[in-house]
Amino acid sequence: MRSHLLNDTTTEHYRRSVTEGVERVAAKLAATDRPFTGVTVDDLAPRIDAIDLDQPLRDTTAVLDELEDVYLRDAVYFHHPRYLAHLNCPVVIPAVLGEAVLSAVNSSLDTWDQSAGGTLIERKLIDWTAARIGLGPAADGVFTSGGTQSNLQALLLAREETKTQDLAKLRVLASEVSHFSVQKSAKLLGLGPDAVVAVPVDHDKRMQTVALAHELERCAEAGLVPMAVVATAGTTDFGSIDPLPEIAGLCEQYGAWMHVDAAYGCGLLASLKYRHRIDGIERADSVTVDYHKSFFQPVSSSAVLVRDAATLRHATYHAEYLNPRRMVSERIPNQVDKSLQTTRRFDALKLWMTLRVMGADGIGALFDEVCDLAAEGWKLLAADPRFDVVVEPSLSTLVFRYIPAAVTDPAEIDRANLYARKALFASGDAVVAGTKVAGRHYLKFTLLNPETTTADITAVLDLIAGHAEQYLGESLDRAC
Repeated sequence: MRSHLLNDTTTEHYRRSVTEGVERVAAKLAATDRPFTGVTVDDLAPRIDAIDLDQPLRDTTAVLDELEDVYLRDAVYFHHPRYLAHLNCPVVIPAVLGEAVLSAVNSSLDTWDQSAGGTLIERKLIDWTAARIGLGPAADGVFTSGGTQSNLQALLLAREETKTQDLAKLRVLASEVSHFSVQKSAKLLGLGPDAVVAVPVDHDKRMQTVALAHELERCAEAGLVPMAVVATAGTTDFGSIDPLPEIAGLCEQYGAWMHVDAAYGCGLLASLKYRHRIDGIERADSVTVDYHKSFFQPVSSSAVLVRDAATLRHATYHAEYLNPRRMVSERIPNQVDKSLQTTRRFDALKLWMTLRVMGADGIGALFDEVCDLAAEGWKLLAADPRFDVVVEPSLSTLVFRYIPAAVTDPAEIDRANLYARKALFASGDAVVAGTKVAGRHYLKFTLLNPETTTADITAVLDLIAGHAEQYLGESLDRAC
């Protein structure tokens, strides 16, 4: 069994195995003509359940053949131009190369003596991102597993900075369309059930600053503590960007920590055309960025940034076996001092490789393409009488629903849209997401693939309309 350990004596085995796997995936990508096969849970589960994990195949080719049957053949392929569903991006090749390197070397980014140059590369990328945001010379941060963890850590720091012992008095203000991790974080941080205040949004799904000012004033009058205001730069459902400069002014006025959840909108940090859409982000106390959403990185690649590095002390614990206090005076950089995680992958390497090969402008140009595509898609939807589109996009998301000419019952229209989404997924021809707007069911395109065209959008809209019309026709037949 030692022949399977990666070391100086098994490099040829490593090279052959990885090459065979890469070739298998490359062949699959080259042959993929739709984003999904339409396989169902009932079809796939028995094949996986039948595998006896205590009986190894002992042969790489045989294992890859099996993997083809239970995973590769039926995977959802985000690189396909008609995958239009969630915040999943196609990935760039330099980042995939970085993934291969970091997995093989297997550095752990918690301490210097487990990572060496990996620590310095991560710190360099944090400094680069903080500079792109404009947080100032005292800024710092750390890579995380994703936006949920970044939001949790930011709100932890905000909670501790209030120096308030009575957690029942703390309030977090976020728009009514903010990410669910805000509520989840509040619960994990021991805050009460009323801690998160949902601030109304305007027609464009942006936080209403008049309503925010009212809620902040109400907190002051009630003796409550506005622990944090969470502004979103790219909501999950609509890609909407809250009015950051106005929110920053209110946070300064009421002494509230300003956190910007830019998990989605962080791609604008590299944009050549649309960077101004997140002006005001530089006034934040903390910022969430997800490189694996709009920097075209493999999962996971995320970070939380703070204006004042000293606030990261709230996540610091010292263990004699790992990061004793003496290391601070010895200027030994241990990333565990600022992270909620201990053992942690060198995910920063993927972004490093991307920047060194493509440059920030290369990333920004790709993100600009999908923002431009969304603008064209909005024009198509706005001009198509079959569909109702909710808001003009600020990023690359379109929320809409099919509206049949001959049906006026909102519940029946809901069912038609739900059916269309399910039928489209089952066909494998395209994958779209869904959400609710004012209690009604809508469909959603999340456009993160520069290879997607307006022709793809038009074709998928026609497919959606066709499935919805089929459902309504069958429904009418049943009623008769």
